[in-house]
Amino acid sequence: MSQVPFTILWGNLSDRIAHRKYFLVGSFLATGLSIIAIALAHDLLTYFWLNVVEGLASAASAPIGTMLLLETRHKRWWPTDIGLFGLISGLGTTIGLALGFVWLFVIGINQSTIAVMTGLLILSGVLALVGAGVAWAWIEEPSTRIARASVADLVNLHRGVVERLRTVRTRVVGLIDLTRSNAQRLPGKEYLFLAALGIMSVGFDIFYGPFPVFLWQNARFSDAGVFIVYLGSASASTALFFHSGKAVDDHSPKWVFLNSLWARVGLMVLFLWGPLYVLFGLGTPALLAWLTLLNALLGVTWAFISTASTLFLVRLVGRSARGRALGLYNAFAGAGSLIGTLLGGWLYATYGVHFAYSIAAGVVVVGGLFLLPIPYHMFQLPHHTVHRRHLWGSTRATGPPPAAPGKP
Repeated sequence: MSQVPFTILWGNLSDRIAHRKYFLVGSFLATGLSIIAIALAHDLLTYFWLNVVEGLASAASAPIGTMLLLETRHKRWWPTDIGLFGLISGLGTTIGLALGFVWLFVIGINQSTIAVMTGLLILSGVLALVGAGVAWAWIEEPSTRIARASVADLVNLHRGVVERLRTVRTRVVGLIDLTRSNAQRLPGKEYLFLAALGIMSVGFDIFYGPFPVFLWQNARFSDAGVFIVYLGSASASTALFFHSGKAVDDHSPKWVFLNSLWARVGLMVLFLWGPLYVLFGLGTPALLAWLTLLNALLGVTWAFISTASTLFLVRLVGRSARGRALGLYNAFAGAGSLIGTLLGGWLYATYGVHFAYSIAAGVVVVGGLFLLPIPYHMFQLPHHTVHRRHLWGSTRATGPPPAAPGKP
């Protein structure tokens, strides 16, 4: 919950202070220190509040990191760049999961769980501090800036959510109002996209919220088995992130987004295919391989959805509204994830996995239907400049590539 409002706050403050690099470095630094403090916590209340602080600190990295990328590259190369950005992020996730698996089930196999987890959290915090040092040394402030506008209207957009979380609203409004600007509202098609994103995020997390419990309780996997299933998804999405950027470049963000979304819904339904659970047997290596494969394919769809959804929104809005749109993107996705996780846990505990996962697939379909009426015109280079694309791909955004006739 702390990440949703502070994703908005940090991005808007970075506009006013005009040094996004410092916010990114500070986010990594504070995240690392928070994780180390979590590892050393001795009671539940302290652990809880340190998690809130960690969420507050890490919230800055998503919008500001994306804005730094967009401000240093021309929009023609955003599909490839965001795909590469996702690839690097996915590599970190995959290596982190693999390292956690080795730490828990190889190095710490004969040690107490608390001691092993404490060491793992400290290692995680130290790596975040190393990331802060690398960011400080290597990242440069962009020569041009894409202005972010306030996203305080999120409070009005999500009336249904806000009414359910009234106590959160009273604390968030004041924080957002500190960074308001007088920017115009986004057109209706952008809000329709964000509504679709929020609905889909709810559906995704109705599925993934209780997913570890499903693997342990229904599939009867060990802790190591749960790790393997998650590692399959991380590895697959990492391998396809760069190619997802190329797919968006060759087709369009909307086409890639929708087709990946329908594939994801089909995979979610396959998790409920009962006969295979009987055929393979609960807790068996065969069932582990099957669910790892399904989750890996979900990871593949996520690589394409993540890249395509970002490019879809960025290319819908005008240049001056891109920062604001990205702030709303992260906030809507975060709010949807929060609601989906809570709802998924309740549905799973009350009605069981079949009902919960069926609802998850249905909600994602509804979100996808919201995307259908949104018009999208693909951005293309003229034919005679395509063969020179690789020359421009290696340059910074000091100047744009040749524009198409009639375009600025």
